[in-house]
Amino acid sequence: MPGETIIAIDPALRSTGYAILTRSGQRTKTLAYGVVRNAASLPLSGCLLAIREQLADLIRLHTPTTMAVEGIIYVQSYRTAITLGAARGAAILAAAERGLPVFEYAPRRIKQAVVGRGAADKQQVAFMIRALLGLTETPSADAADALAIGLTHFQSHDAAVARKTPLVKI
Repeated sequence: MPGETIIAIDPALRSTGYAILTRSGQRTKTLAYGVVRNAASLPLSGCLLAIREQLADLIRLHTPTTMAVEGIIYVQSYRTAITLGAARGAAILAAAERGLPVFEYAPRRIKQAVVGRGAADKQQVAFMIRALLGLTETPSADAADALAIGLTHFQSHDAAVARKTPLVKI
């Protein structure tokens, strides 16, 4: 994966975190990160369109070769699960339109990779992301989660290479 650029996504209807990371050798560089924000007044369909369009713009601008996305999380409300799944689908659609392979990572695995324990809270993730990437400011929780997803992808790739097994695409 030398020189590969990825887009990492923490999907949500109102605040989808994104990160663009590149790695050359063992050096990871942050190219961009932030949040796609949708107003509470925007209907579901408008939110999904905005997520797809803004992520598609980022993909065109930064030309990543891969997308990494947070997997489905357990939620008690079926409405929340459907909404999160729709936001995730909008993000995956943006990648599919450009032919990017998509890899998913479970939330506990992401926290384990970045903080060292799967039950870490959002503040711990954001703090570690700042330290690991040498950022001058602590990113918002959603952007930090996206950065963590990107780092998890790089770590998972390294482990797969060492085991001589491929990563599984979705």
